[in-house]
Amino acid sequence: MAPTKKRLGDILVEAGMITPEQLESALKEKSPKQKLGDVLLQKGLITEHQLIEVLELQLGIPLVSLYSYPFDTKLFHLVPKEVAKRNVLIPLKKDHDKLLVAMSDPLDFYAIDDLRMSTGFEIERAIASKDEIIQSINKYYDEDEGLQELLGENTGEEQIVEEIVTEQDAPLVRLVNQLIANAVAQKASDIHIDPHENKVVVRYRVDGILRVERVFPKHLQSLLTARIKILANLDITEHRVPQDGRIKQVFELYPVDLRVSTLPMIYGEKIVLRILDLSSTLTNIHKLGLNKINLQRFQSLIEQPTGIVLITGPTGSGKSTTLYSALNKLNSDEVNIITVEDPVEYQMEGVNQIQVNPTVGMTFATGLRSILRQDPNIIMVGEIRDKETVEIAIRASLTGHLVLSTIHTNDSLSAVTRLIDMGVEPFLIASSLSGIVAQRLVRKVCRDCAEEHEPMKREHEIFAKRGMKIEKVKRGKGCSSCNMTGYKGRMAIHEILVINEEMRRVIINGESFTKLRELAIKNKTIFLIDDGLLKVKQGLTTTEEILRAAILD
Repeated sequence: MAPTKKRLGDILVEAGMITPEQLESALKEKSPKQKLGDVLLQKGLITEHQLIEVLELQLGIPLVSLYSYPFDTKLFHLVPKEVAKRNVLIPLKKDHDKLLVAMSDPLDFYAIDDLRMSTGFEIERAIASKDEIIQSINKYYDEDEGLQELLGENTGEEQIVEEIVTEQDAPLVRLVNQLIANAVAQKASDIHIDPHENKVVVRYRVDGILRVERVFPKHLQSLLTARIKILANLDITEHRVPQDGRIKQVFELYPVDLRVSTLPMIYGEKIVLRILDLSSTLTNIHKLGLNKINLQRFQSLIEQPTGIVLITGPTGSGKSTTLYSALNKLNSDEVNIITVEDPVEYQMEGVNQIQVNPTVGMTFATGLRSILRQDPNIIMVGEIRDKETVEIAIRASLTGHLVLSTIHTNDSLSAVTRLIDMGVEPFLIASSLSGIVAQRLVRKVCRDCAEEHEPMKREHEIFAKRGMKIEKVKRGKGCSSCNMTGYKGRMAIHEILVINEEMRRVIINGESFTKLRELAIKNKTIFLIDDGLLKVKQGLTTTEEILRAAILD
């Protein structure tokens, strides 16, 4: 029986998920190649889980979880990988003349008709989430005989190294491509390849947490290392010293930019690949998750014509995203923006970007000196690492430039101590520093499986200590959408310290850290822990996540 042809927009309006006005607005924004469901998801009007539930209820199409589905890989020859990826579908099982297919969009009648014509089977539909289908395609489609042979026994190493240099379709080449494509599909920020005594473990960092993805036999270690080094233009014969490189390629139709770092360990070289998410950088300053007060303070800091604004936090806390968002806001034809970075993570239209290269003497300090002769209005220094860099940055801010940079400290107040510790004169810090932004990333509660709970006694105590009350908290119970973790995606918590005249006097007089903190409290600074707890009250994250990222006084 031919499936009923009902339009997705009408179904969602009927179910009360969106209003006719929201549907109209989404249809106007939609490009010809985009699907309506994707536009609604991007705008945050619905979640994928809600979309699936409505389709299941309205159309009577069964929902299937692919989280641990027993796939029949013999069916994969019926639907080629390219077709499966393009239409976001995967075959599940065959029953006489019927083929059951999991689809993210069961209303894609063109794809259903194409499948019926190419396979000769009557197509039965099931619904699964887009992420689950893409992950399943990446995981199971490439498990062919060549790959199994490679995993199974210790094949001639020299022959395979020769293959990975010359052949683009060699099993090992496909294996590395598959690992990277899987990481991109799972929105991982890093891939860790860890050498152990008798195995190689591949881990992905998803939403800030590392988890084991695959375990390979030990004989594959040197081959994986060689392949990644070839991609990153590193020396494959050098195993004794750390190396750094970069991979820019298109994997599974996604343009991917990876920073590669190798480090010799006792059982071989550990490799970490940092995935740079090019789509999320030039974000709007209003989408950084700043609360109203912090947003107003941050905007006033970056709109000043002179001074230094520092962004502080550990590696992977979203400092670059905040910096680029600020530059994006300030970027116009009237101003000359120059950056000096190591490495240049994201290329921005209209911004002059310098890549640090210590081997030829291009350090942060030398780059910064040259910038000052280029008539800049705004200068961005990727990271303040030494006294020389910070002194030139201060000189630049005192001679009429706005300087944005990052520094590694625990919170905003510690940045002042760190600069003094670097050997910078307190009066220079006081006269040039405008403000400091501290930030951390915390995991968001999965919208698909979030449930309201009564706060625990300890939670009441934590909130009371910060002068707040809490009535309800949200936690995710775990679903296939969030890999049973209860969390999906990350958000930033912020602490913005605006340096005023009283603070400048305290810094110049070399008074205690406690005095500086008292003034910050007097100026109603929202500390990291407070911003985090406010986000717990909004049901966006959990108290456990906040305590993992911020210190409770």
